Amino acid sequence: MVAQAPGLYRSTKFYDHSEGLSCCFRQWRAGHSHCRLLHGYALAFRFTFATRELDERNWCFDFGGLKPVRRWLHEMFDHTLVVAEDDPERDRLEALGAAGLADIRVLPAVGCEATARFVYLHVSGMVYGETDGRVWLESVEVAEHGGNSALYSPA
Repeated sequence: MVAQAPGLYRSTKFYDHSEGLSCCFRQWRAGHSHCRLLHGYALAFRFTFATRELDERNWCFDFGGLKPVRRWLHEMFDHTLVVAEDDPERDRLEALGAAGLADIRVLPAVGCEATARFVYLHVSGMVYGETDGRVWLESVEVAEHGGNSALYSPA
């Protein structure tokens, strides 16, 4: 009899574009492109969870435990203006918030790749803690629309 290697189970949770995460940002470093201007998308997020051991229900991860994540996504990306902390126009953009014209979020960086990493770092500890390390967040994908997305995983 041949011993089988332990398997890996994965599950995904997807918050699609209809979730209403209409977010505005700009990629100030893209001086050659219209992406340097304020623009927005209805962002979508895909979380991939992994485990070597299913729970007592034979689940990788209980999606009911993601209610705080969904609330946080809405707080961060629903009708907000995301500003990179190193944006040279940060003061002017934050002034829009002070004037009541925008709901500002300052992130370390902007763009799908940076946003995927930011979300990953926020959610991964929660998943690990909620499952006592049995499950880990393998990756986060952020999509601007059906044609563009970026994925972050720690290695």
